[in-house]
Amino acid sequence: MEAVTQFVSMINSIVWGVPMLILILGVGLFLSIGLKFMPILKLNRGFKLLWSGRQVTDESEKGDVSPFNALMTSLSATIGTGNIAGVATAIFIGGPGALFWMWCTALVGMATKFSEAVLAVKYRETDANGNHVGGPMYYIKNGLGSKWAWLGTAFALFGSIAGFGIGNTVQANSVADAMSSNFGVPSWVTGVVLMVLVGAVLMGGIKRIAEVAGKLVPLMTVFYITAGLAVLIVYADEVPAAFMLIIESAFNPVAAQGGFAGAAVWAAIRFGVARGVFSNEAGLGSAPIAHAAAQTNNPVKQGLVAMLGTFIDTLIVCSITGLAIVVSGAWTSGENGASLTSLAFSHALPMGNYIVAIALAVFAFTTILGWSFYSEKCVQYLLGDKAVKPFRLIWTLVVPLGAVSSLEFIWLLADTLNAMMAIPNLIALVLLSPVVFGLTREYFLKQRALNAKQKSN
Repeated sequence: MEAVTQFVSMINSIVWGVPMLILILGVGLFLSIGLKFMPILKLNRGFKLLWSGRQVTDESEKGDVSPFNALMTSLSATIGTGNIAGVATAIFIGGPGALFWMWCTALVGMATKFSEAVLAVKYRETDANGNHVGGPMYYIKNGLGSKWAWLGTAFALFGSIAGFGIGNTVQANSVADAMSSNFGVPSWVTGVVLMVLVGAVLMGGIKRIAEVAGKLVPLMTVFYITAGLAVLIVYADEVPAAFMLIIESAFNPVAAQGGFAGAAVWAAIRFGVARGVFSNEAGLGSAPIAHAAAQTNNPVKQGLVAMLGTFIDTLIVCSITGLAIVVSGAWTSGENGASLTSLAFSHALPMGNYIVAIALAVFAFTTILGWSFYSEKCVQYLLGDKAVKPFRLIWTLVVPLGAVSSLEFIWLLADTLNAMMAIPNLIALVLLSPVVFGLTREYFLKQRALNAKQKSN
């Protein structure tokens, strides 16, 4: 087992090394330039479409869930342990400057997420049950042709296995740890309760997952952001200095202080980018699987909604966590992971550690739901429709195992497979970028013509 762990560690250091980080940022920057930075400039339009997409009244719009619920399903998978524990780990290893590099990842990641959703809707298919299915495996197969089909199969294979780690056992373990350390709930009890709740939702398929996500995700996100803002208000005098420290630390080494061991600039870049991608999943190819089910006939409209996922996840939720850790001074405590975030909140708020524990538990639960859909569609692509129900049963039964197990190797394997999912997806995004640019140009030309017509009338 030790030899296997060492081998996977070696692969992990390669796939999450400099070339991968350059590839993720490079593809995002390439798409941003090709789109003329439209995702940043049209952010307001994205929010308008999100608001109007809560319910779809036009029956000609094909799909299974509303554009709003498609984004909530995507966010249910992305807003999780990465926003609470992942940000803290990045700062613990890379210093406050890691947060700056997370922001950079998000700014170019919006173009990546937009492009993924555009291609997902453009090249989606309908399965035997009439449900819309899509994602990297489908836009590789249908967009790039049969000679590239093996790349789509590779993505589906990595995604189907990675989900059981990053989207299931790791999340269940995080919930069990939070409930045990803060409320004294035995891990096996948490595992059983999670299994029952996950099973009840999963058997209803994408529509039930989207309904649950559509209610839980906005509610929990607002709750966590409100608590985070309360921390920033308590330390309001420290906020300007915190921003200066974050920007300065992004380009200069941070000296050891308190329980902080010190960090080189490279550590800030590496862990800021890696944890940013882990949190918002831009480039991994997971989110477009959810957006392919959206009720829309226009790929660009769903792309504009989809890019908000990266904005909300990293530029809002991760920023709240990171700023709370820096302004409270908790980052020099020597704590790491969720414990560091809990410490930052408890410095400012009574029962702040309980707030973080509850947020972590709910976010991790919704991540299990969102990733179940991603992995299910990967398994369905590989093995056909008959594999869906057995998959849901296995996924549900694995949850309590994650709650009571030691997961160092599982985390390592899942993290490695996550990066390997990104490689086929990023290749496809570059090769299919002319399709994305063309559809986007066509959509905005029509919008301008429509606006001009309305003004003339």
